[in-house]
Amino acid sequence: MAYYSISFISINYYISLFDCFKFLRTKFNSEITQQCLEFSFLGRNQEIMSECLKCQDPNYKCMKYAIISHNIDFVTFLMNEYNIEIKLDYCRKYYNLESLLVYFDQTNDISKFFVYSLMFNISSIFKYFFSHGANIDEKDEDGNTALHIAARFNWKELAELLISHGANINEKTNDGETALHHAAFGNGRETAELLISHGANINEKTNDGETALHKAAWNNSKETIELLISYGASINEKNCDGRTALHHAARFNWKEIAELLISHGANINEKDKHGKTAFHIAIIYNNKETAELLISHGANINEKTNDGETALHHAALGNGRETAELFISHGANINEKNKYGQTALHIATVYNSKETIELLISHGANINEKNCDGETALHIAARFNWKEITELLISHGANINEKNNYLNTALHITIIYNSKETAELLISHGANYNE
Repeated sequence: MAYYSISFISINYYISLFDCFKFLRTKFNSEITQQCLEFSFLGRNQEIMSECLKCQDPNYKCMKYAIISHNIDFVTFLMNEYNIEIKLDYCRKYYNLESLLVYFDQTNDISKFFVYSLMFNISSIFKYFFSHGANIDEKDEDGNTALHIAARFNWKELAELLISHGANINEKTNDGETALHHAAFGNGRETAELLISHGANINEKTNDGETALHKAAWNNSKETIELLISYGASINEKNCDGRTALHHAARFNWKEIAELLISHGANINEKDKHGKTAFHIAIIYNNKETAELLISHGANINEKTNDGETALHHAALGNGRETAELFISHGANINEKNKYGQTALHIATVYNSKETIELLISHGANINEKNCDGETALHIAARFNWKEITELLISHGANINEKNNYLNTALHITIIYNSKETAELLISHGANYNE
């Protein structure tokens, strides 16, 4: 939940309690701030607004709130008296056609009105402005053309009309997205097929390197994925982060999508630029169902990332006990180290993952294994003052006087980090404080 600093007097402007407003002003001399003026346009109370205008000048937020409140008098007032521009995106976002028409009346910009009016899905308006010379490839502030908008909402008939009048199929937005990307993300199978049949580039990439298949996989658009694959979409194509559509399916636990992609040749052990496979991604987000599916199709349990981390390291980080148990049952190397010399036990200790620590120990994790700094899990527990973890490690044979590369024992570490409770526990178990 977000919390905002809003004064009582601002709230009164918002809900239009003019009597309360007068009371606060006369009794407490409450200040009229810029925020008060902005909210007065949202509250639609002209008396309050007039008082606020005596103290503050309106800004673009006042126009935004006037559009949201659908008060056309406020909109025209701000435009005519203060020369504040009507923001077309607000008209579209807050479904204020009247304000959009005021903009057109003032500017006569047919093409700009045309592209923004499409969101209202009123065919008579669209046809009128199109017949009066609107540029069919006109863009909004995000670079969307009319065809992008039609594709996003799977408005096939509108898309057909636009294409028949020469709309550019492969026109890109500011983010490098074509209409096909929009159709794929929204699972607009019919519109996607229409676009492809008219020459849409099926493997075209966005600025982030995403193809339509990436977009469809991200948003669980199964029907569109099937369509794209049938038309030859590159199933192992990578985005700028080196991720394939399978990585996206693993990220969101879209098990059915992952199975579909694998059945059509997705490389299950393909790595992104950080060396993570789809299996790593599934574990990072604790998506057990997809992880099990990937294992059943031959995912390498002990595959390492660029940092030398296996999926077991990731499970330990998130206290994913069930997932960790799954990996161990399929042959995960329990004492495998990352490039910092950390085992899963080290990482589970850093994150105070008690259940996972108990599991790792029960399956033979080396309790006195050292990382590149010579630290055991006990050193780490001492640093973070994890008293319960410290007791658990000691009860399973942790060497209480083991030294790291800097000749510090766990007790030394508790002193350095002021971990008093853990220090007392270590001493009670025989830690040598004269070491």
